[in-house]
Amino acid sequence: MAVTFPDHPDLIGGYAPLQIESDTASLRIEGEIPRDLNGSFYRNGPNPQFAPRGDYHWFGGDGMIHAFHVENGKVSHLNRWARTIKWDLENEANESLFTIFNPTQNDPRVAGVTTNGVANTNIVWHGGKLLALAESNAPFELDPISLESKGSWNFDDKLQGPMTAHPKIDPETGEMLFFGYNAGGIISEKMSFHVVDKEGNLTRSEFFDAPYAAMVHDFIATKDHVIFPIMPLTGSMDRAMRGAPVYAWEPDKGSYIGIMPRSGTAENIRWFKGDPAYVFHFMNAHTDGDTVICDVCEYDEAPFFPHADGSKPNPLKSRAKLKRWTFDLCGTTDDYIVEILDDSISEFPRLDDRFAGLKYRHGYFACNTLSDPVGRGYNALAHIDHNTGAIKRYEMSNEFSSSEPVFVPKKSSAAEGEGYLMANVYDATTDTSHLMILDAENIEQGPIGKAMLEHRVPFGFHGNWRPL
Repeated sequence: MAVTFPDHPDLIGGYAPLQIESDTASLRIEGEIPRDLNGSFYRNGPNPQFAPRGDYHWFGGDGMIHAFHVENGKVSHLNRWARTIKWDLENEANESLFTIFNPTQNDPRVAGVTTNGVANTNIVWHGGKLLALAESNAPFELDPISLESKGSWNFDDKLQGPMTAHPKIDPETGEMLFFGYNAGGIISEKMSFHVVDKEGNLTRSEFFDAPYAAMVHDFIATKDHVIFPIMPLTGSMDRAMRGAPVYAWEPDKGSYIGIMPRSGTAENIRWFKGDPAYVFHFMNAHTDGDTVICDVCEYDEAPFFPHADGSKPNPLKSRAKLKRWTFDLCGTTDDYIVEILDDSISEFPRLDDRFAGLKYRHGYFACNTLSDPVGRGYNALAHIDHNTGAIKRYEMSNEFSSSEPVFVPKKSSAAEGEGYLMANVYDATTDTSHLMILDAENIEQGPIGKAMLEHRVPFGFHGNWRPL
């Protein structure tokens, strides 16, 4: 039987789940939606259907997709849950049956049931398919217009194990590169690497062992290399069986960054070692001769998860900053250089995806410029010029929180950075959200246009654009 949602910090305010699926044919517009912006902007995030069993973790909510279809200056909106096996079973039971990090707390009615995940983290368009992603399972396909759930997609039964929520699409070949962690079971050191061609066919798979079992949320690739970050947010079933956290912070293990030539195999991975830190998201990377350069949002310690002894993370260390890693592939040591690019609290870095894996100039990210923003969100979006180091920001007051910015070029032949930034913004005073569009070259001037919703888009993770 459905019960009231608890008063949990990840279930209130901008995090509160939306309990409706809706369709709005034409959103009210403030300002102007550019006429050369035509396509669909998708957002994904956790939106639990029912009050959770036991302790709730933000990462465990059911995936809900929001689609903003944009054409000729008009915007429509619809939102749908990804109807996974978990969602269907719980909908039939009218209550929560599963827990994400501790299966021992699952309802006995679903003992032994294998689900296809929660599909709640990212959503990408590739090979003619719209795929909702969560890193513990295979992708989940939806219709790009209606968001009708089509079910799990495992590349014609060729995919073994899970797929990351952060694949990388090579702008020159159209290939989609991705990895999986826990590829040898629920918690394991085994990892996988896969390549899918531009038509959506899985063409390459290989497996290797990481230095230890860890939550590996993202990775990055250049034209010549693939970079795997193994950082000490560790996984342990032994720990879980003792009643301790499955995932926890173990800084004594340090960080390992594996770099593999794209022309080689997993046997050619070279491991670099660094201080304990954590990265959820990369902005971009490129290879310059014998040097690999990665731009990341790095935490001193992982947020959202406890230490291995059960103590809470240090909030002052659990704030990411935009940093640059530099690796010398001809060097005789296994260390690497880390430098800070911006001092603000930063997350959700993006770029002009036509330059993914290549030397690039323009990057974008969400950031905090306030000491205590409402809802623990991000009150600003930033643009960094990597050629000059200059940073421009569009800042909002503390009632507003922005999602990850997504760059859309004005046209396929536009110069790098010539286009728009799109993001959802939550207004805590009205408990509603809007789609915001900025000129990516002049974000400090504020929105060109807004498409206004009558309800919120709950805080989520990632989004992407599908052009018409």
